[in-house]
Amino acid sequence: MNEFGKRGKNADLNESLGLNNLGNVFWNLSPAELVEDTIISGQGVLTDTGAIAIETGEFTGRSPKDRFVVCDEKTENSVWWGDVNIKFSPEKFESLYQRMKAYLTEKDMYVRDAYACANDDFRLNLRVVTEFSWSNMFAYNMFLRPTDEEIEDFLPEWNIVCAPGFKADPAVDGTRQHNFAILNFSRKMILIGGTGYTGEIKKGIFSVLNYLLPHEKNVLSMHCSANIGQAGDTAIFFGLSGTGKTTLSSDPDRHLIGDDEHGWSDDSVFNFEGGCYAKTIDLSEEKEPQIFNAIKFGAILENIGFVDGTSTPDYTDNSITENTRVSYPIDFIDNIAEPSIGSSPKNIFFLTADAFGVLPPISKLTKEQAMYHFMSGYTAKVAGTEMGITEPTTTFSACFGKAFLPLHPAKYGKLLGDKLEGTNIKVWLINTGWSGGSYGVGSRMKLSYTRAMITAALEGKLDNVTFENLPIFDLQIPTSCENVPTEILNPRGTWADKTAYDETANNLAGQFVKNFEQYASETSADILAAAPQVMVK
Repeated sequence: MNEFGKRGKNADLNESLGLNNLGNVFWNLSPAELVEDTIISGQGVLTDTGAIAIETGEFTGRSPKDRFVVCDEKTENSVWWGDVNIKFSPEKFESLYQRMKAYLTEKDMYVRDAYACANDDFRLNLRVVTEFSWSNMFAYNMFLRPTDEEIEDFLPEWNIVCAPGFKADPAVDGTRQHNFAILNFSRKMILIGGTGYTGEIKKGIFSVLNYLLPHEKNVLSMHCSANIGQAGDTAIFFGLSGTGKTTLSSDPDRHLIGDDEHGWSDDSVFNFEGGCYAKTIDLSEEKEPQIFNAIKFGAILENIGFVDGTSTPDYTDNSITENTRVSYPIDFIDNIAEPSIGSSPKNIFFLTADAFGVLPPISKLTKEQAMYHFMSGYTAKVAGTEMGITEPTTTFSACFGKAFLPLHPAKYGKLLGDKLEGTNIKVWLINTGWSGGSYGVGSRMKLSYTRAMITAALEGKLDNVTFENLPIFDLQIPTSCENVPTEILNPRGTWADKTAYDETANNLAGQFVKNFEQYASETSADILAAAPQVMVK
Protein backbone atom coordinates (compact mmCIF):
# COMPACT_ATOMS: atom_id res chain seq x y z
CA MET A 1 0.00 0.00 0.00
CA ASN A 2 1.27 3.49 -0.91
CA GLU A 3 2.83 5.23 2.10
CA PHE A 4 2.04 8.75 0.94
CA GLY A 5 -0.32 10.23 3.50
CA LYS A 6 -0.33 7.11 5.65
CA ARG A 7 0.06 7.84 9.36
CA GLY A 8 1.92 5.18 11.28
CA LYS A 9 4.87 2.82 10.78
CA ASN A 10 6.41 3.81 14.11
CA ALA A 11 8.15 0.44 14.24
CA ASP A 12 10.38 1.46 11.32
CA LEU A 13 11.71 4.43 13.25
CA ASN A 14 12.20 2.38 16.40
CA GLU A 15 14.18 -0.27 14.53
CA SER A 16 16.38 2.06 12.44
CA LEU A 17 16.75 5.09 14.70
CA GLY A 18 15.69 3.97 18.14
CA LEU A 19 12.87 6.49 18.09
CA ASN A 20 9.99 5.10 20.14
CA ASN A 21 7.25 6.40 22.38
CA LEU A 22 6.53 9.14 19.84
CA GLY A 23 3.17 10.75 19.33
CA ASN A 24 1.61 10.61 15.88
CA VAL A 25 4.11 9.90 13.10
CA PHE A 26 3.15 11.42 9.74
CA TRP A 27 4.83 9.67 6.79
CA ASN A 28 5.45 11.35 3.44
CA LEU A 29 2.59 13.81 3.64
CA SER A 30 1.77 15.81 0.53
CA PRO A 31 2.70 19.50 0.35
CA ALA A 32 -0.99 20.39 0.80
CA GLU A 33 -1.19 18.35 4.01
CA LEU A 34 2.04 19.88 5.31
CA VAL A 35 0.80 23.40 4.53
CA GLU A 36 -2.42 22.62 6.38
CA ASP A 37 -0.56 21.30 9.44
CA THR A 38 1.74 24.34 9.42
CA ILE A 39 -1.20 26.74 9.41
CA ILE A 40 -3.18 24.79 12.03
CA SER A 41 -0.15 24.74 14.34
CA GLY A 42 0.18 28.51 14.02
CA GLN A 43 3.69 28.22 12.56
CA GLY A 44 2.93 29.69 9.15
CA VAL A 45 0.55 31.80 7.08
CA LEU A 46 -0.55 31.54 3.48
CA THR A 47 0.51 34.48 1.34
CA ASP A 48 -1.49 35.84 -1.58
CA THR A 49 1.00 34.16 -3.92
CA GLY A 50 -0.12 30.76 -2.59
CA ALA A 51 3.24 30.14 -0.90
CA ILE A 52 3.42 29.41 2.83
CA ALA A 53 5.45 31.91 4.89
CA ILE A 54 7.27 30.75 8.01
CA GLU A 55 9.84 32.17 10.42
CA THR A 56 12.85 30.06 11.36
CA GLY A 57 13.20 31.65 14.78
CA GLU A 58 16.43 32.62 16.48
CA PHE A 59 18.61 31.53 13.57
CA THR A 60 18.01 32.91 10.09
CA GLY A 61 21.19 31.46 8.59
CA ARG A 62 23.68 28.68 9.08
CA SER A 63 25.89 28.68 12.16
CA PRO A 64 29.32 27.44 10.93
CA LYS A 65 30.91 27.50 14.40
CA ASP A 66 28.26 25.04 15.61
CA ARG A 67 28.78 22.48 12.83
CA PHE A 68 30.62 19.37 14.01
CA VAL A 69 31.90 16.11 12.54
CA VAL A 70 32.26 12.98 14.64
CA CYS A 71 35.94 12.01 14.80
CA ASP A 72 36.35 8.22 14.79
CA GLU A 73 38.23 5.50 12.91
CA LYS A 74 36.46 6.37 9.66
CA THR A 75 37.11 10.09 9.71
CA GLU A 76 40.19 10.69 11.87
CA ASN A 77 42.69 10.51 9.02
CA SER A 78 40.47 11.59 6.12
CA VAL A 79 38.60 14.71 7.26
CA TRP A 80 40.19 18.15 6.97
CA TRP A 81 40.00 19.10 10.63
CA GLY A 82 40.00 22.72 11.77
CA ASP A 83 37.57 25.61 11.96
CA VAL A 84 35.46 24.18 9.12
CA ASN A 85 35.22 20.63 10.43
CA ILE A 86 35.21 20.71 14.23
CA LYS A 87 35.80 17.43 16.04
CA PHE A 88 33.03 15.82 18.09
CA SER A 89 33.46 12.57 20.01
CA PRO A 90 31.38 9.45 19.29
CA GLU A 91 30.52 9.23 22.98
CA LYS A 92 29.19 12.78 23.09
CA PHE A 93 27.20 12.12 19.91
CA GLU A 94 25.48 9.08 21.43
CA SER A 95 24.80 10.89 24.69
CA LEU A 96 23.35 13.91 22.89
CA TYR A 97 21.17 11.68 20.71
CA GLN A 98 19.77 9.93 23.78
CA ARG A 99 18.79 13.33 25.19
CA MET A 100 17.20 14.31 21.86
CA LYS A 101 15.17 11.10 21.82
CA ALA A 102 13.96 11.79 25.34
CA TYR A 103 12.89 15.28 24.26
CA LEU A 104 10.93 13.83 21.33
CA THR A 105 8.96 11.40 23.53
CA GLU A 106 5.22 11.69 22.80
CA LYS A 107 5.80 14.47 20.26
CA ASP A 108 4.22 14.28 16.82
CA MET A 109 6.88 13.82 14.13
CA TYR A 110 7.05 14.11 10.35
CA VAL A 111 9.01 11.63 8.23
CA ARG A 112 10.15 12.20 4.65
CA ASP A 113 11.71 9.58 2.37
CA ALA A 114 13.77 11.27 -0.32
CA TYR A 115 17.09 10.95 -2.13
CA ALA A 116 20.03 12.96 -3.42
CA CYS A 117 21.83 12.69 -6.81
CA ALA A 118 19.91 12.64 -10.09
CA ASN A 119 22.40 10.12 -11.49
CA ASP A 120 21.16 6.72 -10.27
CA ASP A 121 24.74 5.40 -10.12
CA PHE A 122 25.33 7.68 -7.12
CA ARG A 123 21.86 7.89 -5.61
CA LEU A 124 21.81 8.39 -1.83
CA ASN A 125 18.55 7.46 -0.11
CA LEU A 126 17.61 9.73 2.79
CA ARG A 127 15.14 9.66 5.64
CA VAL A 128 14.41 13.06 7.17
CA VAL A 129 12.65 13.03 10.55
CA THR A 130 11.49 16.48 11.65
CA GLU A 131 9.74 18.06 14.60
CA PHE A 132 8.05 20.68 12.42
CA SER A 133 5.83 20.17 9.37
CA TRP A 134 7.49 22.97 7.40
CA SER A 135 10.95 21.47 7.93
CA ASN A 136 9.59 18.30 6.35
CA MET A 137 8.11 20.27 3.48
CA PHE A 138 11.51 21.88 2.91
CA ALA A 139 12.99 18.38 2.54
CA TYR A 140 10.24 17.55 0.02
CA ASN A 141 11.07 20.67 -1.98
CA MET A 142 14.85 20.41 -1.90
CA PHE A 143 15.65 16.72 -2.27
CA LEU A 144 14.69 14.39 -5.09
CA ARG A 145 11.30 12.74 -4.72
CA PRO A 146 10.86 8.95 -5.03
CA THR A 147 7.92 7.59 -6.99
CA ASP A 148 5.00 6.02 -5.15
CA GLU A 149 6.33 2.60 -6.14
CA GLU A 150 9.83 3.38 -4.83
CA ILE A 151 8.36 4.44 -1.50
CA GLU A 152 6.90 0.95 -1.03
CA ASP A 153 10.28 -0.67 -0.38
CA PHE A 154 12.29 2.42 0.50
CA LEU A 155 15.44 1.81 2.51
CA PRO A 156 17.36 4.91 3.70
CA GLU A 157 21.14 4.97 3.75
CA TRP A 158 21.42 8.26 5.66
CA ASN A 159 19.10 9.66 8.31
CA ILE A 160 18.54 13.24 9.49
CA VAL A 161 16.86 14.00 12.80
CA CYS A 162 15.89 17.68 13.05
CA ALA A 163 14.47 19.01 16.33
CA PRO A 164 14.62 22.83 16.45
CA GLY A 165 12.93 22.86 19.87
CA PHE A 166 15.65 20.78 21.51
CA LYS A 167 18.41 22.91 22.98
CA ALA A 168 21.72 21.38 23.92
CA ASP A 169 23.48 22.09 27.20
CA PRO A 170 27.10 22.86 26.25
CA ALA A 171 28.39 21.79 29.66
CA VAL A 172 26.74 18.39 29.27
CA ASP A 173 26.69 17.83 25.52
CA GLY A 174 30.04 19.24 24.42
CA THR A 175 28.54 21.75 21.98
CA ARG A 176 29.56 25.42 21.77
CA GLN A 177 26.07 26.67 22.51
CA HIS A 178 22.51 25.34 22.42
CA ASN A 179 22.27 24.90 18.64
CA PHE A 180 24.18 22.30 16.63
CA ALA A 181 24.46 20.36 13.40
CA ILE A 182 26.53 17.17 13.76
CA LEU A 183 27.58 14.77 10.98
CA ASN A 184 28.36 11.16 11.88
CA PHE A 185 29.80 9.26 8.91
CA SER A 186 29.96 5.94 10.74
CA ARG A 187 26.35 6.11 11.94
CA LYS A 188 25.30 7.73 8.64
CA MET A 189 23.29 10.25 10.58
CA ILE A 190 22.94 14.02 10.96
CA LEU A 191 21.59 15.56 14.15
CA ILE A 192 20.22 19.11 14.01
CA GLY A 193 18.92 20.86 17.09
CA GLY A 194 18.29 24.29 18.57
CA THR A 195 17.88 25.93 15.15
CA GLY A 196 14.97 26.05 12.75
CA TYR A 197 17.03 27.33 9.81
CA THR A 198 16.18 24.89 7.04
CA GLY A 199 19.47 25.42 5.20
CA GLU A 200 21.17 23.24 7.83
CA ILE A 201 19.27 20.25 6.39
CA LYS A 202 20.28 21.02 2.80
CA LYS A 203 23.91 21.81 3.53
CA GLY A 204 24.24 18.84 5.89
CA ILE A 205 23.61 16.45 3.00
CA PHE A 206 25.81 18.55 0.70
CA SER A 207 28.65 18.09 3.19
CA VAL A 208 27.99 14.33 3.25
CA LEU A 209 28.21 14.16 -0.55
CA ASN A 210 31.35 16.32 -0.50
CA TYR A 211 32.93 13.52 1.54
CA LEU A 212 31.46 10.38 -0.02
CA LEU A 213 31.69 11.17 -3.73
CA PRO A 214 35.31 12.42 -3.98
CA HIS A 215 36.64 10.11 -1.27
CA GLU A 216 34.88 6.90 -2.31
CA LYS A 217 33.55 7.35 -5.88
CA ASN A 218 36.12 9.61 -7.60
CA VAL A 219 33.31 12.08 -8.38
CA LEU A 220 34.01 15.81 -8.07
CA SER A 221 31.33 17.40 -5.88
CA MET A 222 30.75 21.05 -6.74
CA HIS A 223 29.09 24.17 -5.31
CA CYS A 224 27.94 25.48 -8.68
CA SER A 225 25.08 25.96 -11.10
CA ALA A 226 24.91 24.15 -14.44
CA ASN A 227 22.99 24.31 -17.71
CA ILE A 228 22.79 22.63 -21.13
CA GLY A 229 22.76 24.26 -24.57
CA GLN A 230 20.64 23.29 -27.56
CA ALA A 231 23.57 21.23 -28.89
CA GLY A 232 23.77 19.25 -25.64
CA ASP A 233 26.84 21.09 -24.35
CA THR A 234 27.08 21.46 -20.57
CA ALA A 235 28.39 24.57 -18.81
CA ILE A 236 29.26 24.93 -15.11
CA PHE A 237 29.20 28.20 -13.15
CA PHE A 238 31.12 28.46 -9.87
CA GLY A 239 30.80 31.55 -7.70
CA LEU A 240 30.29 32.81 -4.18
CA SER A 241 27.28 34.86 -3.13
CA GLY A 242 26.85 38.05 -5.15
CA THR A 243 28.94 36.99 -8.15
CA GLY A 244 26.02 36.15 -10.45
CA LYS A 245 25.96 32.34 -10.31
CA THR A 246 22.17 32.02 -10.40
CA THR A 247 21.60 34.95 -12.74
CA LEU A 248 24.18 33.96 -15.35
CA SER A 249 23.18 30.30 -15.45
CA SER A 250 19.54 31.33 -16.08
CA ASP A 251 19.49 31.53 -19.85
CA PRO A 252 16.32 31.25 -21.99
CA ASP A 253 18.35 29.46 -24.67
CA ARG A 254 19.74 26.83 -22.29
CA HIS A 255 18.16 24.25 -19.99
CA LEU A 256 18.91 24.52 -16.27
CA ILE A 257 20.37 21.38 -14.67
CA GLY A 258 20.46 22.98 -11.24
CA ASP A 259 21.36 26.17 -9.41
CA ASP A 260 23.60 25.12 -6.51
CA GLU A 261 24.98 21.59 -6.00
CA HIS A 262 26.29 19.11 -8.58
CA GLY A 263 28.54 16.13 -9.12
CA TRP A 264 30.90 15.50 -12.05
CA SER A 265 31.44 11.81 -12.74
CA ASP A 266 33.43 10.24 -15.59
CA ASP A 267 30.74 11.07 -18.14
CA SER A 268 28.08 13.29 -16.56
CA VAL A 269 27.27 16.40 -14.56
CA PHE A 270 24.27 15.79 -12.33
CA ASN A 271 22.22 17.74 -9.82
CA PHE A 272 22.30 16.63 -6.19
CA GLU A 273 18.94 18.25 -5.48
CA GLY A 274 15.35 18.37 -6.62
CA GLY A 275 14.69 21.99 -5.80
CA CYS A 276 15.97 25.53 -5.49
CA TYR A 277 16.69 27.63 -2.39
CA ALA A 278 16.89 31.21 -3.57
CA LYS A 279 17.43 34.53 -1.85
CA THR A 280 14.43 36.85 -2.04
CA ILE A 281 15.77 40.13 -0.65
CA ASP A 282 14.81 42.88 -3.13
CA LEU A 283 13.36 40.25 -5.47
CA SER A 284 11.32 41.56 -8.39
CA GLU A 285 9.71 40.00 -11.43
CA GLU A 286 11.83 42.22 -13.67
CA LYS A 287 15.17 41.17 -12.14
CA GLU A 288 14.51 37.46 -11.48
CA PRO A 289 11.34 36.37 -13.30
CA GLN A 290 11.95 32.62 -12.84
CA ILE A 291 12.30 32.88 -9.07
CA PHE A 292 9.48 35.41 -8.74
CA ASN A 293 7.03 33.23 -10.69
CA ALA A 294 8.04 30.08 -8.76
CA ILE A 295 6.68 31.59 -5.53
CA LYS A 296 3.32 29.86 -5.59
CA PHE A 297 1.50 27.10 -3.71
CA GLY A 298 4.11 24.53 -2.66
CA ALA A 299 6.87 27.08 -2.14
CA ILE A 300 8.08 28.07 1.33
CA LEU A 301 9.03 31.68 2.07
CA GLU A 302 11.36 32.17 5.03
CA ASN A 303 11.61 35.21 7.29
CA ILE A 304 9.99 37.68 4.91
CA GLY A 305 7.94 40.76 5.77
CA PHE A 306 4.55 41.77 4.39
CA VAL A 307 3.00 44.86 2.90
CA ASP A 308 1.14 46.44 5.83
CA GLY A 309 -2.32 45.01 6.38
CA THR A 310 -2.04 42.44 3.59
CA SER A 311 -0.80 38.91 2.90
CA THR A 312 1.42 40.23 0.11
CA PRO A 313 5.15 39.52 0.63
CA ASP A 314 7.36 42.59 0.85
CA TYR A 315 10.68 41.45 -0.58
CA THR A 316 12.36 44.72 0.37
CA ASP A 317 11.68 44.06 4.08
CA ASN A 318 14.86 43.02 5.88
CA SER A 319 13.53 43.58 9.40
CA ILE A 320 14.01 39.89 10.29
CA THR A 321 17.10 39.22 8.18
CA GLU A 322 18.85 40.09 4.93
CA ASN A 323 18.89 36.34 4.27
CA THR A 324 15.23 35.98 3.27
CA ARG A 325 14.70 32.81 1.24
CA VAL A 326 12.29 30.72 -0.80
CA SER A 327 12.44 26.99 -1.47
CA TYR A 328 10.50 25.25 -4.23
CA PRO A 329 10.72 22.09 -6.38
CA ILE A 330 12.89 22.62 -9.45
CA ASP A 331 9.99 21.88 -11.79
CA PHE A 332 8.41 25.16 -10.65
CA ILE A 333 10.86 26.68 -13.17
CA ASP A 334 10.34 26.45 -16.92
CA ASN A 335 13.18 25.40 -19.19
CA ILE A 336 14.78 22.80 -16.91
CA ALA A 337 16.70 19.72 -18.02
CA GLU A 338 14.76 16.52 -17.38
CA PRO A 339 16.27 14.56 -15.77
CA SER A 340 18.73 16.94 -14.09
CA ILE A 341 21.76 15.46 -15.84
CA GLY A 342 24.14 16.68 -18.53
CA SER A 343 27.28 15.40 -20.22
CA SER A 344 30.76 16.36 -19.04
CA PRO A 345 31.19 20.13 -19.35
CA LYS A 346 32.51 21.88 -22.42
CA ASN A 347 32.98 25.19 -20.57
CA ILE A 348 33.58 26.06 -16.92
CA PHE A 349 33.19 29.59 -15.55
CA PHE A 350 34.71 30.84 -12.30
CA LEU A 351 32.74 33.96 -11.32
CA THR A 352 34.29 36.59 -9.10
CA ALA A 353 33.08 40.07 -8.16
CA ASP A 354 36.49 41.76 -7.94
CA ALA A 355 35.82 45.02 -6.13
CA PHE A 356 39.43 46.11 -6.71
CA GLY A 357 38.96 46.36 -10.49
CA VAL A 358 42.10 44.32 -11.13
CA LEU A 359 40.92 41.15 -12.87
CA PRO A 360 39.79 41.17 -16.51
CA PRO A 361 36.10 40.71 -17.37
CA ILE A 362 37.01 37.45 -19.09
CA SER A 363 40.24 35.46 -19.29
CA LYS A 364 41.18 31.91 -20.23
CA LEU A 365 42.94 29.69 -17.67
CA THR A 366 45.42 26.89 -18.09
CA LYS A 367 44.74 23.62 -16.27
CA GLU A 368 47.13 24.60 -13.48
CA GLN A 369 45.63 28.08 -13.17
CA ALA A 370 42.17 26.51 -13.05
CA MET A 371 43.23 24.33 -10.12
CA TYR A 372 44.84 27.31 -8.36
CA HIS A 373 41.84 29.63 -8.77
CA PHE A 374 39.43 26.81 -7.89
CA MET A 375 41.25 26.17 -4.62
CA SER A 376 41.45 29.93 -3.97
CA GLY A 377 37.74 30.66 -4.54
CA TYR A 378 38.19 34.43 -4.65
CA THR A 379 35.67 37.23 -4.59
CA ALA A 380 35.49 40.58 -2.76
CA LYS A 381 32.87 42.05 -0.46
CA VAL A 382 32.04 45.73 -0.69
CA ALA A 383 30.75 48.32 1.75
CA GLY A 384 27.24 47.58 2.92
CA THR A 385 27.26 43.82 2.34
CA GLU A 386 28.05 43.08 5.97
CA MET A 387 28.24 45.04 9.19
CA GLY A 388 31.66 46.64 9.65
CA ILE A 389 32.74 46.49 6.00
CA THR A 390 33.54 50.01 4.85
CA GLU A 391 35.90 49.28 1.95
CA PRO A 392 36.53 46.36 -0.46
CA THR A 393 37.55 43.21 1.40
CA THR A 394 39.06 40.10 -0.14
CA THR A 395 37.20 36.85 0.47
CA PHE A 396 38.63 33.42 -0.26
CA SER A 397 36.46 30.32 0.05
CA ALA A 398 38.21 27.14 -1.11
CA CYS A 399 36.52 25.49 -4.10
CA PHE A 400 33.83 28.19 -3.87
CA GLY A 401 32.33 26.37 -0.89
CA LYS A 402 34.87 26.05 1.93
CA ALA A 403 32.21 25.80 4.65
CA PHE A 404 30.97 22.49 3.23
CA LEU A 405 34.24 20.66 2.53
CA PRO A 406 35.00 17.67 4.79
CA LEU A 407 38.16 16.91 2.77
CA HIS A 408 41.27 19.01 2.19
CA PRO A 409 40.76 21.47 -0.73
CA ALA A 410 43.72 19.88 -2.53
CA LYS A 411 41.62 16.71 -2.96
CA TYR A 412 38.96 18.61 -4.90
CA GLY A 413 41.61 20.59 -6.80
CA LYS A 414 43.36 17.39 -7.92
CA LEU A 415 40.06 15.87 -9.02
CA LEU A 416 39.37 18.95 -11.12
CA GLY A 417 42.82 18.68 -12.67
CA ASP A 418 42.34 14.98 -13.42
CA LYS A 419 39.06 15.72 -15.20
CA LEU A 420 40.62 18.51 -17.27
CA GLU A 421 43.69 16.47 -18.24
CA GLY A 422 43.80 15.62 -21.94
CA THR A 423 40.46 17.29 -22.73
CA ASN A 424 39.36 20.37 -24.67
CA ILE A 425 37.34 21.69 -21.72
CA LYS A 426 37.81 25.45 -21.47
CA VAL A 427 37.98 27.19 -18.09
CA TRP A 428 37.21 30.90 -17.93
CA LEU A 429 37.69 33.43 -15.14
CA ILE A 430 34.86 35.99 -15.26
CA ASN A 431 34.99 39.24 -13.30
CA THR A 432 31.45 40.48 -12.67
CA GLY A 433 32.86 43.18 -10.37
CA TRP A 434 34.51 46.51 -11.06
CA SER A 435 36.32 48.08 -14.01
CA GLY A 436 38.17 51.36 -14.38
CA GLY A 437 39.14 51.50 -10.72
CA SER A 438 38.27 49.97 -7.38
CA TYR A 439 34.81 50.15 -5.81
CA GLY A 440 33.97 53.82 -5.28
CA VAL A 441 36.06 54.93 -8.26
CA GLY A 442 35.36 52.48 -11.06
CA SER A 443 32.01 51.11 -12.18
CA ARG A 444 30.39 47.68 -11.99
CA MET A 445 30.69 45.57 -15.11
CA LYS A 446 27.46 45.71 -17.12
CA LEU A 447 25.47 42.49 -16.94
CA SER A 448 24.83 42.72 -20.69
CA TYR A 449 28.59 42.67 -21.36
CA THR A 450 29.14 39.72 -19.04
CA ARG A 451 26.32 37.80 -20.73
CA ALA A 452 27.81 38.61 -24.15
CA MET A 453 31.25 37.32 -23.10
CA ILE A 454 29.81 34.10 -21.68
CA THR A 455 27.71 33.61 -24.82
CA ALA A 456 30.80 34.12 -26.98
CA ALA A 457 32.69 31.52 -24.96
CA LEU A 458 29.79 29.05 -25.10
CA GLU A 459 29.38 29.46 -28.86
CA GLY A 460 33.10 29.06 -29.57
CA LYS A 461 33.43 32.62 -30.87
CA LEU A 462 36.59 33.19 -28.81
CA ASP A 463 38.37 30.20 -30.32
CA ASN A 464 39.79 32.17 -33.24
CA VAL A 465 40.53 35.56 -31.67
CA THR A 466 43.96 36.62 -30.49
CA PHE A 467 44.82 36.78 -26.80
CA GLU A 468 47.21 39.00 -24.86
CA ASN A 469 48.87 38.41 -21.50
CA LEU A 470 47.99 40.29 -18.30
CA PRO A 471 51.15 40.61 -16.16
CA ILE A 472 51.27 39.65 -12.47
CA PHE A 473 48.24 37.30 -12.76
CA ASP A 474 49.56 35.88 -16.06
CA LEU A 475 46.05 35.70 -17.52
CA GLN A 476 45.20 35.32 -21.21
CA ILE A 477 42.75 38.04 -22.32
CA PRO A 478 40.89 38.08 -25.66
CA THR A 479 41.65 41.22 -27.67
CA SER A 480 38.11 41.31 -29.05
CA CYS A 481 34.70 39.89 -28.20
CA GLU A 482 31.41 40.23 -30.06
CA ASN A 483 29.03 42.81 -28.51
CA VAL A 484 31.63 43.95 -25.97
CA PRO A 485 33.64 47.20 -26.20
CA THR A 486 37.27 46.27 -26.89
CA GLU A 487 38.58 48.91 -24.48
CA ILE A 488 37.15 47.15 -21.40
CA LEU A 489 38.79 43.76 -22.03
CA ASN A 490 42.18 44.70 -20.57
CA PRO A 491 41.56 46.02 -17.02
CA ARG A 492 44.77 48.03 -16.86
CA GLY A 493 43.67 50.03 -19.88
CA THR A 494 40.47 51.10 -18.14
CA TRP A 495 42.32 52.82 -15.30
CA ALA A 496 43.23 56.50 -15.70
CA ASP A 497 46.13 56.01 -13.28
CA LYS A 498 48.15 53.03 -14.55
CA THR A 499 50.55 53.17 -11.59
CA ALA A 500 47.61 52.88 -9.21
CA TYR A 501 46.41 49.83 -11.16
CA ASP A 502 49.82 48.17 -10.90
CA GLU A 503 49.98 48.77 -7.14
CA THR A 504 46.43 47.49 -6.59
CA ALA A 505 47.06 44.41 -8.73
CA ASN A 506 50.27 43.68 -6.86
CA ASN A 507 48.53 44.01 -3.50
CA LEU A 508 45.73 41.66 -4.59
CA ALA A 509 48.29 39.16 -5.91
CA GLY A 510 49.98 39.22 -2.52
CA GLN A 511 46.70 38.36 -0.82
CA PHE A 512 46.21 35.41 -3.19
CA VAL A 513 49.67 34.11 -2.34
CA LYS A 514 49.21 34.60 1.39
CA ASN A 515 45.85 32.82 1.38
CA PHE A 516 47.27 29.86 -0.54
CA GLU A 517 50.03 29.27 2.01
CA GLN A 518 47.61 27.16 4.06
CA TYR A 519 47.29 24.68 1.17
CA ALA A 520 50.90 24.66 -0.02
CA SER A 521 52.04 21.52 1.81
CA GLU A 522 49.30 19.44 0.15
CA THR A 523 49.62 21.02 -3.30
CA SER A 524 51.82 20.03 -6.26
CA ALA A 525 54.56 22.30 -7.56
CA ASP A 526 52.84 22.92 -10.91
CA ILE A 527 49.75 24.34 -9.18
CA LEU A 528 51.89 26.52 -6.90
CA ALA A 529 53.68 27.82 -10.00
CA ALA A 530 50.33 29.10 -11.32
CA ALA A 531 50.12 31.66 -8.50
CA PRO A 532 50.23 35.38 -9.34
CA GLN A 533 53.77 36.73 -9.43
CA VAL A 534 54.07 39.44 -6.80
CA MET A 535 56.40 42.21 -7.93
CA VAL A 536 59.07 43.24 -5.43
CA LYS A 537 58.64 46.91 -4.61
